[in-house]
Amino acid sequence: MTDTQIFPQLEIPQTIAAGPGPGNTDPRVLQRFAAAGVADHMQPDVLRGMVEAKQMLREVMGTKNVHTYGVAGTGWSGLDVMFNAVMPGDKVVVFNNGTFSGIDGLTVRMKAATAEELAASPLDPKPASVTIIDVPHGTSVSGEMVERALAEHKPKWAAMAHWETGSGRINDIRGFSDACEKHGAMGLVDAVSSLGVEDFKIDDFPGVHGWASCPQKGICCLPLTYAPVSFTDTYIAELKKTGCRSFVHHPILEARHWGIIEGKDVEKGTYHRTHSAYAVAAFHEALRITLQQSVAQRAKDYAFHEAALREAVTAMGCKVTSNMTSLVVLNLPDSLAGREMELVQNCRAEGFGIWPTLSEPVQVRIGILNLLTPAAISDIVTRFGEAMRKLGAEVDMAAVSDGLDKHYKASMAAE
Repeated sequence: MTDTQIFPQLEIPQTIAAGPGPGNTDPRVLQRFAAAGVADHMQPDVLRGMVEAKQMLREVMGTKNVHTYGVAGTGWSGLDVMFNAVMPGDKVVVFNNGTFSGIDGLTVRMKAATAEELAASPLDPKPASVTIIDVPHGTSVSGEMVERALAEHKPKWAAMAHWETGSGRINDIRGFSDACEKHGAMGLVDAVSSLGVEDFKIDDFPGVHGWASCPQKGICCLPLTYAPVSFTDTYIAELKKTGCRSFVHHPILEARHWGIIEGKDVEKGTYHRTHSAYAVAAFHEALRITLQQSVAQRAKDYAFHEAALREAVTAMGCKVTSNMTSLVVLNLPDSLAGREMELVQNCRAEGFGIWPTLSEPVQVRIGILNLLTPAAISDIVTRFGEAMRKLGAEVDMAAVSDGLDKHYKASMAAE
């Protein structure tokens, strides 16, 4: 008989989450998480917090959809709930221009595959009813692409990522919605990276009937709290006709726990899962912060600080290929080509959490989620420049810093 090994208490140092996500959670959110009492999940304050969070989330998302709530888990949990309306044999068109829209496509293929199609390739099915439109890496999905595909295939569902962090590209949500309306497709949108970062209201896009986001990016509320989702009455009506093969991630059953029954807010919901008082308190505070700052102001702040970071890395000799405002995706100077992973690992070893792309071609991704201050951007730029210099790049940090100063001083002067 061996002695039981008790490991030392786990200590995780503070790092800078400067990648595509998870982002840097606001200290107020962490404080609410830690300060929540050990409460039964049906305790009145927990339930009140869920009701208030549901109402605040509708404001953040810009919608009157009653079926708007949070799914316990990460962004994948919210996406799974949304895609659960897709049934075997359903005709679907999915637009893929990066890692995560690619995984969305795989999710759809798994759900739309017949039993025979799934058995033929359980982890990578190729259902005849699903069409994947592959768009080159570094290219946005355009309205024209969507129009052509929907006109040709006439699907029941169409799916697209709004912001694709795999390549750092914003896709044409207006063109997508318009094409879905025109061709009678029900749009499903992965808004994991855009919610809380871009200023938009989902009700302005009537061709989209399902939206799914995440807690750890624009909402900045820890990876394991609530993934926002929102569904139109049309989506819910279709789901009532077809059902879905899920209990835990059933869009209607999930909604009932949030006090949404038969298309109405009710005083008391029905039990579906055990919610965490800590998660409810954190999610509630994150939404309060978002509304206090306003989505419009946050969008302006992201655009302003991303421009500063973009100018700085460009001055270092990098080429930026992204057009998102929370993430810069870049190619290193020719002298460092092929050393992207080495640079990223060196940065991570120093507590500076940047990311490579997860698919070819390999690029570097630097994010600014909840890092919206001149000091934070300056720190990121300094750390990145130093990492490049250690690999042998010639970087004039004095000129780069001078450019940053001019960017921020110009803003102060304008104000």
